[in-house]
Amino acid sequence: MLGCLYGQAIGDALGLGTEFLNKDEVLKHYPNGLSRYENIIQDAHRRRWHKGAWTDDTDMMLCILNGFDNGKFDILQVAKNFKDWADGEPMGIGAHTFKVLAMGDYVEKHDECSRLWWELSRKSSAANGALMRTSVVGLALDNVSEQAEAICKLTHYDPRCVGSCVIATSIIHDLIWNNKQLSYDEIKTIGAQYDDRIAEWIDLAYQSDDIAKLDLDETHSIGYTLRTLAAALWCYWHADSFEAGLLAVVNEGGDADTNGAIACAILGAKYGYNAIPRYYIENLHNEIEYRQKVNGFIALAINEKE
Repeated sequence: MLGCLYGQAIGDALGLGTEFLNKDEVLKHYPNGLSRYENIIQDAHRRRWHKGAWTDDTDMMLCILNGFDNGKFDILQVAKNFKDWADGEPMGIGAHTFKVLAMGDYVEKHDECSRLWWELSRKSSAANGALMRTSVVGLALDNVSEQAEAICKLTHYDPRCVGSCVIATSIIHDLIWNNKQLSYDEIKTIGAQYDDRIAEWIDLAYQSDDIAKLDLDETHSIGYTLRTLAAALWCYWHADSFEAGLLAVVNEGGDADTNGAIACAILGAKYGYNAIPRYYIENLHNEIEYRQKVNGFIALAINEKE
């Protein structure tokens, strides 16, 4: 569990360094590749955060984590946590998430608010704002798919978003609780339950020997939930270590903090906390505070099994 939750924050924090950059810009700013927090460029976007700090992806994951009670995630409490966070200083918040959470009666009518904004988009909005935060849901002992669906729909109603979240949390859950890696066929079966469009992105991740084939820096759809899912699945199937996957996804640019957050949460679950180089853990901004929060959650989650 610790590997998953640290993977989330580390992928997010290092990914900030190349977020919204295309591959040419990544090479310009990081000729040898980005591998360390202290080398993150300090432009107008990135200097808002401390080097090594996580962004909205992990902020929202912590909102979910803080809604865990009595063995499950309290949906109403998670909605309240989202709203409280959005009413503060939500640096990096996505446009779709902001629109949903900005509605005055969001907490009480979160389902209606989420569905409304999806329908206003002509049911075409399938951003990755739910997938980026979903890793912790996979650590619940029971009813993971149902909880992932409900928490996704707190802001993102599109079935591609829901399917993405269920796939990611199912992978994490089986790695952590069952010591099992979901197969390609099992993942395809999950995706087919939600939207036919998920299949081609699963295939792309599975069949591509090079992460560059995913075009993660493609300008018009870098925030698409299925592109981010493909990045995570590529790392799940092709990265032979936590660090190899981290550096591969981060140095592709695009929505790199979000791609890194979910990809590295899965890699952390797969390879374990001890496989994460100490540098990335020890130099995470506010690491002591983060450790306290995730350890508290892990104690509760493990206690449910016992």
